[in-house]
Amino acid sequence: MNVKRIALSFLMMLPILCSYGQVKQLFEDYYKGLQPLFHEDATYNGDHRFDDQLDIEGAPLIEKRKQFFLSYQRRLQAIDRNTLSESDRISYDVLAFNLQDMLEGIRLHTAYFPMTQFFSTALSMGQYGSGSSVQPFKTVEDYENWARRMSAFEEWTDTTIANFNHGIAIQMVLPKALVRKMIPQLEALAVRDPAKSIFYRPLHQFPASFSAADKKQLTARYAAVINTQLLPSYDKLVAYLKDTYLAAAQDHDGLSALPNGKALYEYYFRRFTTTRGLTPEALYQTGLQEVARITAEMEKVKTKTGFNGTLTEFFLFLKTDPQFRPFKTPEEVLQAYRDIYTKIKPHINDLFSHQPATAFEIKRVEAFREASQAGASYVPGNLKENRPGIFYVPVRDASQVNVTFYGLEATFIHEAVPGHHFQISLQQENDQIPSFRKQPGFSVFTEGYALYVESLGEQLGCYSDPYQKMGALNNELHRAIRLVTDIGIHTGKMTREEAIQYMLTHESISEDIAIAETERYMAMPGQALSYKTGELKIKALRAKYEKQLGDEFNQKAFHDALLANGDMPLYVLEDYLDNWAAQGGK
Repeated sequence: MNVKRIALSFLMMLPILCSYGQVKQLFEDYYKGLQPLFHEDATYNGDHRFDDQLDIEGAPLIEKRKQFFLSYQRRLQAIDRNTLSESDRISYDVLAFNLQDMLEGIRLHTAYFPMTQFFSTALSMGQYGSGSSVQPFKTVEDYENWARRMSAFEEWTDTTIANFNHGIAIQMVLPKALVRKMIPQLEALAVRDPAKSIFYRPLHQFPASFSAADKKQLTARYAAVINTQLLPSYDKLVAYLKDTYLAAAQDHDGLSALPNGKALYEYYFRRFTTTRGLTPEALYQTGLQEVARITAEMEKVKTKTGFNGTLTEFFLFLKTDPQFRPFKTPEEVLQAYRDIYTKIKPHINDLFSHQPATAFEIKRVEAFREASQAGASYVPGNLKENRPGIFYVPVRDASQVNVTFYGLEATFIHEAVPGHHFQISLQQENDQIPSFRKQPGFSVFTEGYALYVESLGEQLGCYSDPYQKMGALNNELHRAIRLVTDIGIHTGKMTREEAIQYMLTHESISEDIAIAETERYMAMPGQALSYKTGELKIKALRAKYEKQLGDEFNQKAFHDALLANGDMPLYVLEDYLDNWAAQGGK
C-alpha cells in the first residue's frame, strides 16, 4: 500500500519535476545563446570570448536575433508556468516580457536609431580603450583582442551609416538638435595626437610581465589600426552626420512627428513603465499632480529656512547664491561625495540585512563624455573580475557645481549607496537567479527603487540641512517633471524649448542642465518615465503591506524582499510581493 502511495505521489510530482528541469535548462540555454548575438554585452557580463568583436547590427544579425527570440518564445510557451516555483515563475515572466519586447523592437526597426549623444558603440569605444573599463588588458591576448575590436569599428561604422540611411528612407530620423551634439563627441574621440588620444592609453599601461618584444609588436599594431582604420572611421562618421544625416534629420523634437512615431512611443512607453493598462495621458496627469504636491512640500522647506519671497525667487536664490557653489576644484566635488558616503555607512544595517561584496569607487566622468552629462551616474562593477562599481561625477566647472541641484546627498543615495550600487551588485551576486537575469534589465525597477531610497534620506543620516532636503525635493520634483516633459515632447504636447522652459519655471535648475536633460528625453524616449513610475509603485505597495500587516510590517524585511529576486516588470513585482505579504512579510 505504501509503495502504491509513493508511486502515485511520484507520478503526481512528475510534471512539476519535468517543468523544473525544462525551465532551468531553458534559462541556461537562453543565456548561453544570447552572448554570441550581443558581443559587447557579453564583455560587460564577464564573458570574454567575444572581446575582439563588435555588434554589427545589419540585416543578417538582426534576422539571426529574431529567429533566436522566436525559438525561445516557443520553448517558453511549451512549459506550464503553474507548475513552477515562485522564483522560476518570476524568471519565466521576465523572459516572456523580454522576448516580446525584443521582437517588437525588431519589428519597429529600432536599429535605425543606431546611436545618439548618450549611447552608441562609438562612445563605448572610448571607454573600452581607456584601459579602465570592461575591456580587459591583462594579457597579450587581451591586447590583441582590443586591436581586433578596434579594426571591427570600420565595419560597425559602415553598418551604422547604412542603418541611418534606412531610417532616412522611411522618415525615421533623429532630431537635428541631437545630431549637432553627436558630432563634437565623435570629433573629440578622433584626435590624432597619441599623447591626447584615449586609444593609445593601454600602451602606457603594459603589465610588468610583458616582454620588450611584446610591447614593440603591440605598439606597432595599435598605431597601424588606430591610424588606418579606427580614426578614419570616426572621420567618416562625422562627415556623414555633417554632410548627409543632419540635412535629413527632423526639425521637430519628438517621435510624434515621425510616420511611425505613435507606435514607437507606445513601444518605449510599455518597455519603461511595464504597467498594464497605463496610458501616456494618464501618466502625464500623474506627473502634473506630483509636480503640484512636491511644490507644496518645497514651500514648507522654504518657510523653514526663513527665506522671504516666492518659491520662484527661492529657486533663483538657490541657483545664484555663492554659498551653494562652494567648490574650486574637481577633487573638492569628489571629496564632498566621499564625505556623504562616510555619513551614510553607520545607518545601512538599520535598513538592510545584506550588503554587496562588490567594491565601489567615486570617479570623475571622462572628458569626452563630460560635456553631454547632466548629472552623476553609476556604472556597475563585476565581483568575479574584481571590477568595482563606479559612481561617475561630471565636473565641467567645479565652481558651477550647485549642492542643491542635483542635491548632493539625494544623488549619492540614488546612484550609489544604498541605491544603484546596492541593488545592481546584489542582483549580480545572487546565485539563486538564472544567468540571464544577473544584469539589470528593467529601468522602471532599478530607477524606481533608487528614487524610493532617496525618501529614506533622514534614516540614513542625511537631509538635516534644510538646503539638502530642498535638494532631495528638487531631485524628486525633477523626476515628476520628467513625466510631463518626456510624454509632452513625444506626443506633440511640447517642443524642446517649451520643455526647457517648463523645467526652468518649476524647479531650481540651470539652463545648461535643463537643455541636457531635455535632449536626453529626446534621445531616449520613455526611459525618463521609469523613475517616478517605479517609485510610486514601490511606495504604493509598501503602503498596502503596512496596512495589511499592521504591527507585523517590518521595513527591513520589506527591503530584503524587494532586493531578493533581482529586477523585474512592475506587474511581476506586485504579484511576488503580494505572495510575500500573504505569508506574513517575513
